[in-house]
Amino acid sequence: MTIPEERVARLESLAREAAAASNQERAREYVRLARRVAERNRLALPRQFKRFTCDACDSYLRPGANARVRTRDGHVVVTCDCGEQARYPY
Repeated sequence: MTIPEERVARLESLAREAAAASNQERAREYVRLARRVAERNRLALPRQFKRFTCDACDSYLRPGANARVRTRDGHVVVTCDCGEQARYPY
């Protein structure tokens, strides 16, 4: 694992912990920083990171707290508090 990959993984865990502690602004900063590190080093973000972050407002999503998760015909719909929706097949 390269240094940028390790840093993205560490920032994801920090964002998860900050969101669990109800510190949304700090979680947003960690998400923004992880995306910037990945972009500068041409890394693809891990699937778990992409699925638990909002593309519009950079929130770390916690189902039931700041995100709504629903299943539809063949896909999962995740709706952030900001109104942004993401759809993933299952």
